Amino acid sequence: MNGRLSAIAVLLGGLFGPVSAAADAATLVAVDLDDDDADGVPDGEQPRVPPAPELLALRAPRGASQAPAAIPAGLRLLVDGSPVKPGAAIPAGARRVELQAIRAGRSEIALFGETRTISAFEVRAIDGAGRRIDMARSHASLQRTPPDRLGDDPFGDLDDPDAIRLLVIGAPEDLPLTLDVHAAAPSGGAIDRLPGVPLGHVPCPADVPSGLVCGSTRPLRAVADDIDRNHPMIADRSVKGEVGGALVVALPDGPKVQMIRVAGPRASPLGPLGRTRARLRIIMVRPRAGGPPPMGGDDAGALAVARAEVERANALWGACGVSFGPPEALDVTFVDPPRPHLLAIGCDHGLPASGGAIRVRVDGHEVTAAIAPRARPDAAARAVAAAIGAAGFSVRLSDNPAIGAGAYGTTDVLVRRPGGALATIEPPAAGALSTDATLTACIGAVDLDDGLQHFSDTDAIAGTVEERALLKAFDDGDPATVDVVMVPSFAGGGRIGESFIFADGGAIRNTIIEDRAGLRADRASFALSHELGHVLLDEPGHPDDFGIDTPTRLMDADAANASAYGPRRLTVDECARAIRQSGAAVPGLGRQSGAASPRAGGQSGAAVPGLGRQSGAASPRAGGQSGAKAAQAGAVAEVEGSEPGFRPSGPVPLLAPWPLAPLGRER
Repeated sequence: MNGRLSAIAVLLGGLFGPVSAAADAATLVAVDLDDDDADGVPDGEQPRVPPAPELLALRAPRGASQAPAAIPAGLRLLVDGSPVKPGAAIPAGARRVELQAIRAGRSEIALFGETRTISAFEVRAIDGAGRRIDMARSHASLQRTPPDRLGDDPFGDLDDPDAIRLLVIGAPEDLPLTLDVHAAAPSGGAIDRLPGVPLGHVPCPADVPSGLVCGSTRPLRAVADDIDRNHPMIADRSVKGEVGGALVVALPDGPKVQMIRVAGPRASPLGPLGRTRARLRIIMVRPRAGGPPPMGGDDAGALAVARAEVERANALWGACGVSFGPPEALDVTFVDPPRPHLLAIGCDHGLPASGGAIRVRVDGHEVTAAIAPRARPDAAARAVAAAIGAAGFSVRLSDNPAIGAGAYGTTDVLVRRPGGALATIEPPAAGALSTDATLTACIGAVDLDDGLQHFSDTDAIAGTVEERALLKAFDDGDPATVDVVMVPSFAGGGRIGESFIFADGGAIRNTIIEDRAGLRADRASFALSHELGHVLLDEPGHPDDFGIDTPTRLMDADAANASAYGPRRLTVDECARAIRQSGAAVPGLGRQSGAASPRAGGQSGAAVPGLGRQSGAASPRAGGQSGAKAAQAGAVAEVEGSEPGFRPSGPVPLLAPWPLAPLGRER
């Protein structure tokens, strides 16, 4: 940079320290068209402007005249943040007197008895197609494509919807040779820095006045993590960013001159995507009562593991503008495996009754329920629930859909003590649970020493009895929260993650199970991020189940690759689908996300063969397992005297808008 810079040193969220330089023939300032206060209005158009480094602070000499000043067209004179009207005097008690540039070029202004030459340069953001990106009304986006080489013209248009070029416009003698690009977190803290980004001479756009020249960077990539950041092909033009934060353009080793926020894709079938947030609830299930956590060695280690996993999910889903909140604020609970509190009427296959009785002990109390011939499992379960409720217990019923090999859907009888604690269900002191020749009953016991019994394609819509006993024990009744249950392992090996989604129409929804192997797979598989995809997209299948195998896509069924070409990319159509399916009502669609309609994307039911929703034994990937994840009307019934049903029947948005905020003032 030339030696004629003037100090415009103001801290921005703690990113930069003070910088000063002596004034020379001209004072260089940046055109202020970004949006420091995140109100969607360029600072150069606001009636009141917040303090910012690009404002030139003026100090009135003692006894200096406060007479009106002639203000050139490309500048605004601000007093305490508000522009001075032409001909108006500067108040004697003004605390802040500043110049703000709103147009590139040189001009002179007479203030406080002296004339100063101001040279303003402008920084614009340009997308891959050569279009200008409004730094206040639009945003940058995280990279959704793998690293690739530039063409013969490094400043030409390219097929990359997320990369941006920085175009600098100014007087020939004042244009910098390089810029620094910083990435700021929503908290205002520094994430990354790309120093010394060179500017190359390019033709100016048609709207630039004659006499000014233009310089451009090569296309810059805002990337999710250090794997992308450090790839040799693009390391010199990549900076690690975060949704909700900003890319900050600075003079070399100097102050900030402009910035652009980071949000979702600028173009999608739903239009520009901003920032949305989903809330996670992490449940760490110990292998046995009083035992260690399922991973991490101790509770502190397990908490660090969970936060790191959510941080990875934030990075990847940031490509869609989706965040799961600050990892340090993560809701994590450590629990023991639940006691046997669930009685599955019909077990898995749901055969109708021939006539008989179901007999159990509940906290030592013998309970018997007569079952009429031809009664279906749901009717039999209500008879059992009435008998248990009469013994003084709180009972909830949860109807499951019929599995692929089932006759009818089964019904789970969930029993708690009057105070809310789980009751213990045991077989009768003598005889069988069910004396009915065809209607079976099973006690849901959770034993994690041999791994969690996981579903297959046949019973994915309902889950296994052990999975239902585990998940329904810790359900919080909030369908707007995604429950992530972490267990030591799945039985049999090969499985590292499962998800239960709305579209399958079961009694469990918006729930993910991940084991230690899924965490160990780390960035080779991104198990949690992948399973979150099934929940947010409300989609049981994978793109390569029915189309071209693309191992770079996050939702690929079986890719395992820890490089920048591994399963980590989300397409813009997937981003839009996540908002449709899991966001609030989208104008023009006439429905809430998650509604079971053909327009929801034609989700296949869980019983459809060939979806490949779970990892096979030989698959290293957390396959997009999908079980049932939404209670339809009537899926949960209460017995008289019981607590309220734990599962609302209607679709509830998982993604809520999360507005961008001034750096350091995260909402």
